[in-house]
Amino acid sequence: MNPDLGLLQSYPFEKLAQLKQGIIPSPHLHAINLSIGEPQHDTPPLVVKAMTATLGTTLAKYPTTLGSEPLRQSIAQWLKQRFNLPENSLDPAQHILPVNGTREALFAFAQAVINRQAAEPLVLIPNPFYQIYEGATWLAGAKPWFINCSADTDWQPDFSSVPATVWARCQLLYLCSPNNPSGTLLDQATWQNLLAYADEYDFIIAADECYSEIYADEDHPPVGLLQACVTAGRADFKRCVVFHSLSKRSNVPGLRSGFVAGDADIIRQFLLYRTYHGCAMSLAVQAASIAAWQDEQHVQANRILYRQKFDAVLEILAPVMSVTRPPASFYLWLSTPSADDQFAQALFAQQNVTVLPGQFLSRLAHGINPGQNRIRMALVAPLADCITAAQRIRTFIERSD
Repeated sequence: MNPDLGLLQSYPFEKLAQLKQGIIPSPHLHAINLSIGEPQHDTPPLVVKAMTATLGTTLAKYPTTLGSEPLRQSIAQWLKQRFNLPENSLDPAQHILPVNGTREALFAFAQAVINRQAAEPLVLIPNPFYQIYEGATWLAGAKPWFINCSADTDWQPDFSSVPATVWARCQLLYLCSPNNPSGTLLDQATWQNLLAYADEYDFIIAADECYSEIYADEDHPPVGLLQACVTAGRADFKRCVVFHSLSKRSNVPGLRSGFVAGDADIIRQFLLYRTYHGCAMSLAVQAASIAAWQDEQHVQANRILYRQKFDAVLEILAPVMSVTRPPASFYLWLSTPSADDQFAQALFAQQNVTVLPGQFLSRLAHGINPGQNRIRMALVAPLADCITAAQRIRTFIERSD
């Protein structure tokens, strides 16, 4: 067996299951799960229609790893419109690669780009983080170096804390903006500073932008890495790759559809890796994806639903917790009056509401665990359930005082 498998920690939801094991909450309270970021809004009918219309003619055909030209064109057009990219900035044949959801792509990317022969390669990861980044790092033969995110830095990575010796060994920098779990954003100036670091130290930036289409201010969508590249005069997207998904944007987590885009040289090598990986997207999923990327009405409606949830939940929780509306994503990243794991366990036992302890999303690094005494709430359940959950949490806190 690969000895690096022994470096992997239990997934956050495995830890959560262990935390809840043996606890039987009141049967009079229906279960509300706010621990996992699994969208529960209705799947757009246009996506279902496009997929079912092609099933009869596509299941007997092998898809290509590169994906169909219409799919790559629809993705390129969406990127240009969404991030204000020049019309000729993206070549669908060179800059874009469809993937079966960004989770597998984020993992596979490290396997393709890490040079194992280099002396002690590092992958820099924000802390807290999406655990795929860490697992991908270990199994690619590198070591993770965590950049802490805290309230002092608005839950963004403290890049000033990274020594030059660490930047010099960095081969890959994973970033998530909008951030999971805090929902905060990297601004254009920060992206451009990181571009300068990437040039100086010769590493790749992998920008996980899966929450980019869920944001609070309709007039100010989050800035993306490719957008920052173009503004900085880097039309070749050198050393930059972005990851996007339909799961959150279009409420289709089961579709497993996303894409990788950016530096053509990197995309070409990643395509070679994926050709051997055997992960081509089915033609029916491609048809559904085209329909989704070409429509914005359902995405705007989706944002409205999340805003309604934030409005209602924040009003209920404000008297008992320090709550702030995040600029993007569907998460609340809340401080707890007691240890986060104890808070989550007791909340489940007494109120049948499941939230995720923050320490399950982070590691002890440089003397602190930035996820401690925090919980992540995913406002993915129906509005009525989110309201009920907030009321139960408020009751739980008031009774604990």
